[in-house]
Amino acid sequence: MRIAMLCFPTPGGSGVVAVELAREMARRGHEIHLVSYEMPFRLSSGEKIFYHEVPLREFPLFPYPLFTLETAARLAAVLQEFSPQLIHAHYTLPYSIAAMLARQISGQDRVKIITTVHGTDISTWGCDPAMQPLIRYSLEKSDAVTAVSHSLQREAVALLGLGEEKISVIYNFIDTERYRRNVDTGLQRELAPRGERIIMHISNFRPVKRVPDLIRAFALLVKEKKDVNLVLVGEGVEKQKVMEMVKQMGVSARVRFLGTHVNPAPLLSCADLLVLPSAKESFGLVALEAMACAVPVIAANTGGLPEVVADGQTGLLFPVNDCNALAAAMRRLLDDHDLHRRFAAASRQRAEQFAAGRIIPLYEELYGRLIDSNFPPC
Repeated sequence: MRIAMLCFPTPGGSGVVAVELAREMARRGHEIHLVSYEMPFRLSSGEKIFYHEVPLREFPLFPYPLFTLETAARLAAVLQEFSPQLIHAHYTLPYSIAAMLARQISGQDRVKIITTVHGTDISTWGCDPAMQPLIRYSLEKSDAVTAVSHSLQREAVALLGLGEEKISVIYNFIDTERYRRNVDTGLQRELAPRGERIIMHISNFRPVKRVPDLIRAFALLVKEKKDVNLVLVGEGVEKQKVMEMVKQMGVSARVRFLGTHVNPAPLLSCADLLVLPSAKESFGLVALEAMACAVPVIAANTGGLPEVVADGQTGLLFPVNDCNALAAAMRRLLDDHDLHRRFAAASRQRAEQFAAGRIIPLYEELYGRLIDSNFPPC
């Protein structure tokens, strides 16, 4: 199959999932053309994936780059030159609309369009009265729509008035060979030089991630437990605020900021806990990555996280914005070594249910069904 994919290049979940899907499909012998405005995060130039950059031009007449139109123009050129049989848009805006424009511009009317909703394209844009009609249109006119969790599917149906049958659920996935516990003792000593337990958080430090809640809960924990460090991985708009908060709460000696890492598996292998205090998560890919590395997850009970983290088996869920409950959950798993060991083993087993080998065939079947319906054998 020849497939064009549209995605954001940033470290967020939608871009990571798109790249991992492109990589897995290429491994299976499919021809993948990935279109974005810069080289996507986690994609290396040596992989067997065709990358097509969208040039973002500036014109004096326009106050902002014409991102949607430039994406459509670049994709139209890809359709004309390489004849993909299908376009997979990761995120509704601008990519679904750009895909529809490109199909018309190129004259490739038989090319089908799949849109995958990843989260904020529904929970943010879908709630905006001005943008909601455009979101609804992009999904109604897509030939197939997938959501990364049942929670997100339900939210899209409720907000946009779509039939549930319009949106299929295909979970995010993970390479369980790449993500497995393999402790680098040197790295572990660097993060915990005195053998401290390691609590980890990985995100893009947006307000929705509620990293300040983690800092408040960690400060409560440190009052009772002196043998624990917090490792924060990632960059984002709230990072400076979080750094100042760490100083104000007097826990600087226990907190490390590591920035963005393309491959988080070695870091996760050093962790005792992963914490996600988010106000909303459509799936929580980093939770799955941690579980594959046998790391129990403590997460807010919201969105798709309960579909990933089995409460009381692979981790603990707590109410959003309840710092006391978060501190208590961390304390419970750090104090009870037998419970932590059981959760760690169960986390790995749970992650294997989301292995690429289980999920990718669902995409292949969907792609094949749409392509066969429009490109029948000669």
